[in-house]
Amino acid sequence: MALPELNKHGDLPIAVHPATLAEVVARFGAGTPQRQAVTARLLRIHELAISTGALQRFVIFGSYITEKPEPNDVDVLLIMQEDFRLGDCPDAALALFDHERASGELGASIFWARPTMFFLEPTEQFIAEWQIKRDRGRRGIVEVIP
Repeated sequence: MALPELNKHGDLPIAVHPATLAEVVARFGAGTPQRQAVTARLLRIHELAISTGALQRFVIFGSYITEKPEPNDVDVLLIMQEDFRLGDCPDAALALFDHERASGELGASIFWARPTMFFLEPTEQFIAEWQIKRDRGRRGIVEVIP
């Protein structure tokens, strides 16, 4: 599955676009040293999320998946399995589940939830809402698929 072209605003078209992590890195991982550094962070975050054994969905949003040459960080939404418990998590992965720690240690803005935390909202709808930008406009996001 190829990611679509960016629109005139430098964003992905509005949708949740499935892509492998390799496709995301091939598309957005090169360019400036800052973009390359943020890509390395993304790869580490994905590795840590997988290490929990409880990752259900991995969604990337924000400036990393735009044409912006110098994204400050990478924005990630983790949907964990319902039975996920922080106490069962490897120590190295604990920073993923503390927003301030993730920002400081991993250079990322990471949000996470379990499906029952959506207040009865369907998972697809919950994920789709992460397309909303700060200015209330919308842009596409990427869900990393195995």
